[in-house]
Amino acid sequence: MSHAASPSTPQELTTRDVVRVPAVRNMLIYSTALYTGLMLQAAALGKQVYDMTGREIDIGLIGLLEFLPAAFLVLLTGMVADRFQRKKVAMLGIVGELVSALALMFYARTNPTAVAPIFFITFLYGVSRAFIAPAARSIWPMVAPPGGLPAVVALSSATWTGAAILGPASSGLLYSVDPWVAYAVASGLICIGLLSLTRVKTGQAATVENRERPTLHDALEGLRFIRRTPILLAAISLDLFAVLFGGAIALLPVIAEERLNVGDVAYGWLRAAVGIGAGSVAIFLAFRPARRRIGRLLFFVVGVFGIATVVLGLTRSYLVAFIAVIVASGADMVSVFIRGSIVPLVTPDDKRGRVLAVENVFIGASNELGAFESGVASQAFGAPAAVVGGGVATVGIVGLFWFLFPSLRKIDRFSDLQRDDNSEEQL
Repeated sequence: MSHAASPSTPQELTTRDVVRVPAVRNMLIYSTALYTGLMLQAAALGKQVYDMTGREIDIGLIGLLEFLPAAFLVLLTGMVADRFQRKKVAMLGIVGELVSALALMFYARTNPTAVAPIFFITFLYGVSRAFIAPAARSIWPMVAPPGGLPAVVALSSATWTGAAILGPASSGLLYSVDPWVAYAVASGLICIGLLSLTRVKTGQAATVENRERPTLHDALEGLRFIRRTPILLAAISLDLFAVLFGGAIALLPVIAEERLNVGDVAYGWLRAAVGIGAGSVAIFLAFRPARRRIGRLLFFVVGVFGIATVVLGLTRSYLVAFIAVIVASGADMVSVFIRGSIVPLVTPDDKRGRVLAVENVFIGASNELGAFESGVASQAFGAPAAVVGGGVATVGIVGLFWFLFPSLRKIDRFSDLQRDDNSEEQL
């Protein structure tokens, strides 16, 4: 059941309040640089693979290879994030991502014709990201001042979406010069993100390592906690199934070439539309975060995401497709903001790494596995049918979850979810 806000509940801080905290500022720089590099790399990689093979299924395989490490290593990555210094774990993972970006750069300089090495590098990148996600995402609640978590979540989302604009928008221009140039710039940005993370001060509570012998029971605690917390299970599952079926972004190289008949630069801007829509909404949320009727808003925006996906699959107009991507990504950003606030609010710090590792698998399943599903469906039925069918399925999932999880749609304020870490009462 929900915990009512008590008189001692910290008052929610504004964006101006939280950006005064040095650790928050350094985390924002880290996030902006790292994700701009990764978004640039992802846009260039999808384009290069499709240019090399002309097969949608190969784009889907990239998503699958990024997802599999997070799924197979979920118990290990969550335990590592909860038992060791989270900043160090994240930094080691970023080093792995940097190595992957450099490997793509050097391979691109050889004018490659085989995609197998790219698939191998992608898998190694997926392993690195599997460790980064629960560790780095656990740092944000640690640097947030009391009452500042919703504002910090909105700011972190804004940096991610800013990266989703800058990275893909520049990818088309850099890729047109030469694919290796895009990977070189991505490598430099990842390096800046790594250096920025070294400056983040997380406090003593975040640096105490747990030296007790780990057990399988401990490793499974993240799964058990999600299962016995209906609101958490519903919020994560809704995102999983909605984006799993609505994973049209992975097919943008196909849509741009076969449906819209545009070149590299226009494709880059179509990918950048993801960040434009999400970034605009994230900036709005940073200054005017959602405060009331949170649950109903979550269902509404996921439904909008599905409808915009249907429009993207039906249109042959570049302008309409551009707007559809903006609307879909803007709706998805509201969903990310709400889920990103719910998860840390209902999860005790000592379980946060394991819970976020499980959530990372759900997110990976919705994004990367969704990309694989879209690639397979597009190869079998064509891109338009795959995208439209996915959007229709997303709308259906919203209707189903509305009735299955009334506790989620009844959430009013984030403060209603504030929990005492010493309490075992279920939400």
